[in-house]
Amino acid sequence: MRAPSAPSAPFPAAAPAPAPAPALVRALGPWALAAGIVNVTVGGGIFRLPAAVAAQLGAAAPLAYLVCAAAMGLIVLCFAEAGSRVAMTGGPYAYVETAFGPFVGFLAGVLLWLVGTFALAAVATLLADALGGFVPGGLGPAARGALLAAVLALLAAVNVGGVRQGARLNTAATVAKLVPLAVVVIAGAFLVRGANLRPDPAAGGPALTAASLGRSAVVLIFAFAGVESALVPSGEVRDAPRTVPRALARAMCAVTLLYVAVQLVAQGVLGSALAASPAPLADVAERALGAPGRALLLAGAAVSMFGYVSGMTLAVPRALYAFARDGRLPAALARVHPRHRTPHVAIWAQTALVWALAASGTFEPLAVLANVSTLALYAACCVAAWALHHRDVRLLPPDAAAGAARVPFHPLVPPAALLVIAFILVSVTAREWAVVAGVLALAAAGYALTRGRRAAAPA
Repeated sequence: MRAPSAPSAPFPAAAPAPAPAPALVRALGPWALAAGIVNVTVGGGIFRLPAAVAAQLGAAAPLAYLVCAAAMGLIVLCFAEAGSRVAMTGGPYAYVETAFGPFVGFLAGVLLWLVGTFALAAVATLLADALGGFVPGGLGPAARGALLAAVLALLAAVNVGGVRQGARLNTAATVAKLVPLAVVVIAGAFLVRGANLRPDPAAGGPALTAASLGRSAVVLIFAFAGVESALVPSGEVRDAPRTVPRALARAMCAVTLLYVAVQLVAQGVLGSALAASPAPLADVAERALGAPGRALLLAGAAVSMFGYVSGMTLAVPRALYAFARDGRLPAALARVHPRHRTPHVAIWAQTALVWALAASGTFEPLAVLANVSTLALYAACCVAAWALHHRDVRLLPPDAAAGAARVPFHPLVPPAALLVIAFILVSVTAREWAVVAGVLALAAAGYALTRGRRAAAPA
């Protein structure tokens, strides 16, 4: 079969063909890859999510983590299948475009941009709340909006100047994510009360129902998303068909155990007060270690979130830049700074949009919108994995192994993943669907209107 053209790389811009395999050193084993998956998965959301899930499920909240872990386990198997067949840069939308053509691939790229935009705005609200925790009495709406504007403008200016996060900053951010969580789990475990962990609907707590479990999973998937990005350096993975499944299994087990432990400790220490806490893990640290513990937790959370927002401020605007470069958005967004060689217009436009979303919304609604986009993209990738397997598509470098990765129970994995995704998405409201569908409709209209411009562009 004729190989389809490489998708334009909207997130971030990338070369249309995979890097030659001989130039890559295959040095990543199962433990190194598993560590990378944990790094990209554990982010700022876990510092706020225990309260959101407790509000929905009460003491039964850990069940939502297990549902999400099962869903992500099925989804990453689909990514492993597709990634072993399509060795092209571009991530999930490359798989979708290869399976279903450029239009559907473009919509997948738009979903990736939506995921990044809503997720960035959601974590920016958490960062503002974390920084506001250092101010007695917290921050009012005006001060909070000004703080968000200052932080986002600072990061935009840094990225316009071409400054990138180095290896030391990435390492520091990773430590900042894990150390506060370890402090909460270890110190808080001594204060856990068994009565707080027993569901008691008669006392006025939330009842466990399929609807409440699904709605909690819609919010909680935010903490598990990002696993697929660890499959990007597939050319540097040693014995990928065996390494990737092992690394995914180890990382998913580690992340799930960490999240469940955090939820159990937070619930066991705070009890019914957990659902209403704006900074639940900081409250646990304060009860266990006093004011210094709260300050440590808030500082660690703020550093972790700042690192996330900084990295996303670098990556997400490249989607606008690439869409404009390919004639799908106004050409001004494709301008490159004459000195720093960065997409400065796209960076400032994306920053303004994120500020508007973060200043006017709260974490949970933004996280849900990010998750709806994420799950829609995941569903498309699951279908693409099935189609690529069914048609035996293999777009691989010349020296690649003849066989694609063997996904256990392949005929059942994509349908099972789609069923779990559908179960989670059932609880999405009409308004949330309308936001995502509206953006996709606008994108489809823009795609149709720019058809002539793309056809006239040089190949």
